[in-house]
Amino acid sequence: MAHLNCVTILLLVFDRTQIYLLLAFLFGAALFLSAISGCESSEDDPSIRDANHGGIEKPWFIEIAEQSGLDFVHTTGATGEYFFPEIAGSGCGLFDYDNDGDLDVYLLQSFALTDIDEQALPSEIKASKGRGNNRLYRNDLQTNADGSTQIKFVDVTDQAGVGDQGYAMGMAVGDIDNDGDLDLYVTNFGPNKLYLNNADGTFTDVSAAAIDSEDRWSTSASFFDYNKDGYLDLFVANYVNFSIRENKICHSAGGRRDYCGPQTYNAVPDRLFANNGDGTFRDVTEEAGINLAFGSGLGVMCADFNNDNWPDIYVANDGNANQLWINQGDGTFINEALLAGAAYNADGMSEAGMGVSGGDYDLDGDLDIFLSHLLGEHNTLLVNDGNASFDDRTEQCALASMSWPYTGFGTAWVDIDCDGDLDVFVANGAVKIVEELATQANPYGNLNQLALNSGPPNFTFTNTTSQAGVALELVETSRGAAFGDIDNDGDIDILISNRDGPVRLLINQISNERSWITFSLIAKEGNPNAIGADVKLIRNVRNNLHRYVHADSSYLSANDLRLHFGLGADKSDQTIEVLWPSGLHERFTKLSPMQIHKIIQGRGEVLP
Repeated sequence: MAHLNCVTILLLVFDRTQIYLLLAFLFGAALFLSAISGCESSEDDPSIRDANHGGIEKPWFIEIAEQSGLDFVHTTGATGEYFFPEIAGSGCGLFDYDNDGDLDVYLLQSFALTDIDEQALPSEIKASKGRGNNRLYRNDLQTNADGSTQIKFVDVTDQAGVGDQGYAMGMAVGDIDNDGDLDLYVTNFGPNKLYLNNADGTFTDVSAAAIDSEDRWSTSASFFDYNKDGYLDLFVANYVNFSIRENKICHSAGGRRDYCGPQTYNAVPDRLFANNGDGTFRDVTEEAGINLAFGSGLGVMCADFNNDNWPDIYVANDGNANQLWINQGDGTFINEALLAGAAYNADGMSEAGMGVSGGDYDLDGDLDIFLSHLLGEHNTLLVNDGNASFDDRTEQCALASMSWPYTGFGTAWVDIDCDGDLDVFVANGAVKIVEELATQANPYGNLNQLALNSGPPNFTFTNTTSQAGVALELVETSRGAAFGDIDNDGDIDILISNRDGPVRLLINQISNERSWITFSLIAKEGNPNAIGADVKLIRNVRNNLHRYVHADSSYLSANDLRLHFGLGADKSDQTIEVLWPSGLHERFTKLSPMQIHKIIQGRGEVLP
């Protein structure tokens, strides 16, 4: 008879959700016992805090969404039928749609799915005058006489023409026609939308003419140039084959009606669309080999993971093996996730992959992957050896225990404290009723989390959520998170979308404590925003810093395309090397810190 360990016995006696709730209870009990016994963790030790985080006493973030003009409140339209799409969305986005040098905001809305014919397939969902719509807010950033800035957003949805009324999930941005303006793609439970930027503050819906708008439940999407022809292509992740007419009945561990999980429905393939060179797209999913493996896709990022100068695709799947599509350079991809150690966690288990982010957290010049997961499945850190071979070091880097009690969605590697090392932010919100909150208005609430990177030599993380101020004390059901410098003051701010709740805008207050430098890349060959470019900041004292140009990753969201580098106390001129998507390698020198620089292809020193 096979040996039964404790985990096996748990699996025999309880279902998956019950195990997660039990683990969360045990974790909470451990924290309580630690507190009453007088134990002190490293994150509460003032000496550790001062050493690692500069002794910053003021709140690290302030929340200003409503006062800045972002009056958006998301609604799922839930009526008690527990339609699966209600628990998933939605995302949010930061992008400079009007090319005025600051970040504008796009927010995604949903509606009551009971408003549509219960026999309708996703492709048959139509707009209705009674619904809310997606909203675009223009950033009218003002500079005061003392040099400070005032953030003011104006709702320009109607005049811009991007108020889609679909059941929105996510978004992607990129210049699909190489005219210098960012275009917009919106994913829905139902037909997706493609908006072409007219460069006059308006957009044109070109969905019908430019691309197959999908008849599936789409989630995250990414614009990237997979075939290096100079035009941005589009990858779209799809989730499961849910339909209103086949809504299944599921229950929580406590016996209450609750949302089903992805295992209740069949996963559907993702899709890859090639740009024809004129802003229209053709479906190349099969010829590229993308149809050969699929799961319940949620998080997506496209980047060069094996350093061969061809962009690859990483897909975080919910409850299925993740995919790492390695670009073969001939228009095809091969899923190498299993051999690369990127399909499962260290225990060989698939997890509820929601959010994903790639960044060089350990300063060795390659992209490491961070994944956010479900309650009871700690978030995962996959460390790259430079050749797209990954090692799960979540435990060693102290990122596991802090995430057990939470369900993570939007996330990013981001240098929050401007010290040069990439930290981790996670937007959390449950997908199963938290039994302790079952009778409250929001039974899915979680705290969001911030963990700071200690830097070399250990690169371990400290949970600093409690030190970040009241902005991170909000208990909400967060989903999307977008990252960028909203007020152009040199540090990274965070836009958060909440399920059935108001948008949040977290403004970073650390910029005057540390030095920084930011780059906006302008390519003269290929896509003008240089999506896919790799930038290395040369440092004499410490390891070089690497960033890559992208708007994707996180969860259902789009991020600032500019590259931010924290410099700590270094206020000297900086040098960068840029590997452009075209293959041109250039060096740019004598770049002053505390500024946003436009880096234009062809104006640097050409390198071999």
